[in-house]
Amino acid sequence: MKIKLFAIILSVFLLAQCAFAAPFNAKAKTKRIPAGTKFQLQMLNPLSTVNSAGKDFSAILLNDQTADSDVILPSGSLVRGSVKDIVPARRMSKGAILYLDFDHVVTPTGRQLPLSLNIVGRTDMTYDGGITTTKGYGDAVKKNWDKTKEITSTCVEWGNDIVNDGPAKYVTVPLSAIGGAVGGGAYFVVDSIADLIRKGEDVNIYANDVLNVILVEPVDVPVL
Repeated sequence: MKIKLFAIILSVFLLAQCAFAAPFNAKAKTKRIPAGTKFQLQMLNPLSTVNSAGKDFSAILLNDQTADSDVILPSGSLVRGSVKDIVPARRMSKGAILYLDFDHVVTPTGRQLPLSLNIVGRTDMTYDGGITTTKGYGDAVKKNWDKTKEITSTCVEWGNDIVNDGPAKYVTVPLSAIGGAVGGGAYFVVDSIADLIRKGEDVNIYANDVLNVILVEPVDVPVL
C-alpha cells in the first residue's frame, strides 16, 4: 500500500515537472503590446562609463501595460539588460558615451520575453542612441554661454533685492548688470579656452533614475 501511494505521488510530481518544463505553446492565448508603446523604467543598478563595460543591469516597469482593458504587464515587472558598449571621454570636451541593450522582460507567469527598446526623451542622446554628457566643443561652449547668462541674471536680481524700491535701484541694478556681464564674460572666455584641452565628462546613471523608452518591435505576452 505504501509503495503504491509513493508511486502515485512520484507520478504526480513528474507530471508537474514536465508541465513546467514544457516549451511555450505557440497556440497559447497572447495579447500584443504594439511597437511604439512607451515604457517608463526605474533603474535598480548604477551604471557608469568608468567601470560598467559589459555589466548586466535590471530595471522595473513603472507603468501598467494594457490590452483590451486588461493589464498584461503590470508595473513592477522586471526588465533586464546589459551595457552594450562604452566610448571613453576624449579631449575637446567630447563626453563619454554609454550604450544600453535591453534584453528581456519577465512576465507575471515567469516567462522571459525578448524586448527591443530605444531610450527617448533625453537631450543628451547621440544620433545612434547612446547617452553622453557633451557632444564636443560646440556643445561645451553652448553650456558656457548658458552659464554666463545665468551669472548675469543672478547679479541683476541681487542688485534689485539689496535695496528697497526707490531711486537707489537706478544705481544698484545697472552696476550689478555690468558686474554680472564682466564676470560672466570672463567665465565664458576662460572656460571656453579650457574646453579646448579638457576631457569630456563620464556618463553616470544612478539607481532609481527613470528612463523613458519606446518599444521598437511588438511583444506578444501570454495571458491566462
